[in-house]
Amino acid sequence: MNQNFDILVVGGGAAGFFTAINIVEKNPKIKVAILERGAEVLGKVRVSGGGRCNVTHACFEPNELVKFYPRGEKELRGPFHQFCSGDTIEWFEKHGVELKIEEDGRMFPVSNSSQTIIDCFVKATQKLGIMVLTGQSVQSIFKKDNFWKVETQNENYIAEKLVLATGSNPKIWEMLQQQGHAVVSPVPSLFTFNIKDSRIKELPGVAAQVTVKVKDTKLVSSGPLLITHWGMSGPAILKLSAWGARILFDKNYQFTIYVNWLNDVDAEDTEKILKTLKQEHAKKAVSKKSPFDFPNRLWESLVLASNIELETKWADLSKVQLQNLVNQLTNSTFQVNGKSTFKEEFVTAGGIDLKEINFKTMESKLHENLYFAGEIVNIDAITGGFNFQNAWTSGFIVANAI
Repeated sequence: MNQNFDILVVGGGAAGFFTAINIVEKNPKIKVAILERGAEVLGKVRVSGGGRCNVTHACFEPNELVKFYPRGEKELRGPFHQFCSGDTIEWFEKHGVELKIEEDGRMFPVSNSSQTIIDCFVKATQKLGIMVLTGQSVQSIFKKDNFWKVETQNENYIAEKLVLATGSNPKIWEMLQQQGHAVVSPVPSLFTFNIKDSRIKELPGVAAQVTVKVKDTKLVSSGPLLITHWGMSGPAILKLSAWGARILFDKNYQFTIYVNWLNDVDAEDTEKILKTLKQEHAKKAVSKKSPFDFPNRLWESLVLASNIELETKWADLSKVQLQNLVNQLTNSTFQVNGKSTFKEEFVTAGGIDLKEINFKTMESKLHENLYFAGEIVNIDAITGGFNFQNAWTSGFIVANAI
């Protein structure tokens, strides 16, 4: 038995729901179904932002917003002029969900619970008569007489238009390759660095504003760095992992990084600062108190790594020791040996080749009436609500086009 719909949306995540809801709101007569392979919908929304759902980011200028996307920067400029973060806030407010801005620009529901977003979407689909069908694992997709046919393990569905919002699903990518689409092979993005090093071994939980560089590449990133039990995390590291997703994959996650613990202070200026300290605090122990804006424990560790004894006084510092300290502060070398997934927010770089998509409509350039929304395409962002913004924007554009 074939089940007939005007539009089928494959994928019961953020992009799928947003697309379906916007389609029917614009045209209530359209018969739409969402197919989800799992037993539950909106799983990623539930765990995102530590269960609070980082809905978007308070960056309201499309030309600025695109800079947070390692893949998709150029292509998203037009779409963001159609539907940007401000439109997201307005959309959710209209649907009874108020958002708030946190200090770092991330935006969450005022309720601090991702359940609010899930309830909003589920309620909207019920009100609009959108069928949500779970346990529908897609086995094949093909076009027949101007209609799309989707076969799941227990049903056949037919629709005039097909929207794929399946995220990083290798099986769907494979089916699209059979339809002639090129897929950029997926690699992990947004991960933390595994580092075993005596300087940071006893410092889990310590954070500092830093600049990090990857040796023999152009990769560089600034921001907060967090020392963890297994190595390093925090925005500076996550940004580096996103921008360097392909490069670091090719290095098999074995590489060297340089950390400037003083962020934007260079070696020359650091040397001047230390020489001044040497004069002004001659009788004090070097290791006693961090003269910089990071915790004493980190300072003490870097002092020891510079071959300076804990009781050594500033006045007794040799030229070599002073130089060692300058190097440890501005150019600490660490060996990275593998990666760890960042929380549950697993993001991949890769997906449908962007050259094969019309970004005015999010329609396939190869097949009429085939649309894409969300992470199925080769677009991904750094952490902070940007991946969700891509889901909302692409979903809105698909709905508009349809």
